Amino acid sequence: MSNMLSNWWYPPASEGNRSSLDESRVDTDEDTTIVEPDQGNVLSHIISQLRPGADLSRIVLPTFILEPRSMLERITNFMCHPEMLLHIPSIDDPTERFVAVVKFYLSGWHIRPPGVKKPLNPILGEVFSCYWDLEEGKSRAYYISEQTSHHPPKSSYFYMVPDHHIRIDGTLKPRSKFLGNSAASLMEGIAYLSLLNRGKDKTKGEQYVITQPNMYARGIMFGKMKYELGDHSFVRCPELDLTADLEFKVKGWVGGTYNAIGGAIKRESTGEVLYELSGLWSDEMFIRDVTTGHREMFFNATKSKPSPPKVRPIREQADRESQRLWEKTANAVRERNHEVATDEKTKIEDRQREEAAKRSREGIQWHPRLFRAVKGAHGQPEEGMSDLEWIIDATVDHTATSDQQAEQIKAIYPIVDGQQANLDFLDGNPSRSTMVEPKPPSDEGTETDSGRDAPNEELVETGHGDTTPTTAEPASLPAQTPDEIDKMLSSTGKKPEGPLIDFTEEMKADLPATQSNGQAPQ
Repeated sequence: MSNMLSNWWYPPASEGNRSSLDESRVDTDEDTTIVEPDQGNVLSHIISQLRPGADLSRIVLPTFILEPRSMLERITNFMCHPEMLLHIPSIDDPTERFVAVVKFYLSGWHIRPPGVKKPLNPILGEVFSCYWDLEEGKSRAYYISEQTSHHPPKSSYFYMVPDHHIRIDGTLKPRSKFLGNSAASLMEGIAYLSLLNRGKDKTKGEQYVITQPNMYARGIMFGKMKYELGDHSFVRCPELDLTADLEFKVKGWVGGTYNAIGGAIKRESTGEVLYELSGLWSDEMFIRDVTTGHREMFFNATKSKPSPPKVRPIREQADRESQRLWEKTANAVRERNHEVATDEKTKIEDRQREEAAKRSREGIQWHPRLFRAVKGAHGQPEEGMSDLEWIIDATVDHTATSDQQAEQIKAIYPIVDGQQANLDFLDGNPSRSTMVEPKPPSDEGTETDSGRDAPNEELVETGHGDTTPTTAEPASLPAQTPDEIDKMLSSTGKKPEGPLIDFTEEMKADLPATQSNGQAPQ
């Protein structure tokens, strides 16, 4: 259907050790998708329905904008430059150590799929694990992730390199906003990078608190579709009294350039700026010592070579592991067979709704299998880390030998080749779920955040500048669309019985509730 996908190629997935980077690219081409007239009409047809009062459950998002892998797998992009990470615990100077952490943080953003792509939304309880063989096989890094909530979506992950005293715990909470001709994915959530051989608290190590920039898809209604990172993110180490305020700059209406960054590393207590950062996150980045005025290359994305993780063969995976779960959908997306992709995607999402409805009828409250709620109160194990929300439900003793730590990690869930998953371990009604008072199923039969109420609805953001929230009265849906539009929609997807598109639930949360008189609430 589309010429937009003809300029690059999805390699076929191999049965063993398929790389998480197979569909990502690391060059400096612009992150632009040329939307042909028919596709532009399709997108305009869809976006035209995004008004207060519209029934979003009937809108189908064309699968040509999907990335053929789950968000749980996409998170591993940030761990694909181990050469920037492994030496950090051995740096004795605290400021140099902090600067090295910032460099590692900035090294992963250039790894992204071609054009404008959205990863598949993980289903509740979905799991993805992988590993990296490092330093010519002398050490190994491990990664385990699980979708710990579906509404709102929360992806929790654990990463550890026993030989180098490195651990990362994170929870990513993407939230979608529609901004006129743009769509935003607000990357809420937090990660803690711990250097376990450093720090005053020997149980936690020296901790770095990390947030992420937001992601924008420009030109979704007209013009060229363009991917951008935007807004501020932070790297903080309270123990060292250091913080990095990093701005991912979006291109302005008149001037500016794409993919620019700026920022400063400073003393948090005094605000004293030690270093300034500049450049392009997709190209060359520079650091300037404010004291001496010396400026040098910080990271060159054009010459870097990511280290892709390894994944167990699909035949060894359980039904709810990402690559096995989405295998048929992902293959269809690669082959540009949008009808099959939509069919397979719908089957997975329908099953998830049926499982949620069954739990509701039977009074069963779902709990994650591999992660537990953070114990962040005073005197508890994760004191001060409550904003993480979920953490791996296992004890890995970082004072033990590296081999012993590796065995403890692999005992959490199968990670390396030869570890067979228990096919009943990740079923739709896991044994770790607990009984609660039965309640009638909701109209959608969907799960909230581990039993908590879904967040309050918010206003849709629209406007020429893509920045100003507005409130509008409900408008009627467009008149019957022409036959040719219906034909083009049918070529990219099929109408399901219930919600299908990735953004459906997020968009519902963005729209204001309507009152019985048809007026938007004031």
